[in-house]
Amino acid sequence: MLGIIGAMDVEVNLLKEEVLQKQVSTFAGIDFVCGKIENKDVCIAQCSPGKVNAALCTQLMIDKFDIEAIINIGIGCSLFENVVIGDIVVADELCQYDFDTSSIDGVKGLILDGKTSIEADGALSDSLIKIAEKNGERVHRGGIATGDTFIANGALKKTINSEFGAICGEMEGGAIAQVCYINKIPFAALRTISDGGDENSQISYPKFKKISAAKSSRLILDYLK
Repeated sequence: MLGIIGAMDVEVNLLKEEVLQKQVSTFAGIDFVCGKIENKDVCIAQCSPGKVNAALCTQLMIDKFDIEAIINIGIGCSLFENVVIGDIVVADELCQYDFDTSSIDGVKGLILDGKTSIEADGALSDSLIKIAEKNGERVHRGGIATGDTFIANGALKKTINSEFGAICGEMEGGAIAQVCYINKIPFAALRTISDGGDENSQISYPKFKKISAAKSSRLILDYLK
């Protein structure tokens, strides 16, 4: 069974509507919608924004269902000038830019096992990239940075890119990646850029949020086909 996790309703509702033989189970206030899309077994959940919500949802999904792989979908901000609104980013690795024990060990973002990032599954990510390119999308493969902050500050954007080399920022993927890594579950993250991660984000994010979220969902539907 493929697990699909998004933070907001606009990121997962389109997929939920496509589920056949639908069964809904609720744990810790999270609805897990399971059934079939294109004759593939899926489990879809809206985790709500933030790393704790994302980690809770991921562990519940793994514990309660027969999950073989997880894809985190949704929207994110650009952290690099060549990545623009409407572009697709598929993660090669994910970090947590606000995890900081550097005053003790001298390494910012050191998550666990000596890692400052967690690699996404190569085969799963390759498949998502091929689907996006086939659909004519402008696709980037690179680092995604996760933190419990909506990035809307040019200075913070530059700092994250400089320190971690990430090209996309968001609030869930790094936590989902960590839980999947611990549980040895293949994982991928796909984001559509909704804003520039700078002072203009308060204008562009509301304008492009639904459009970008729908693009991510449609790509997953095509992947399942």
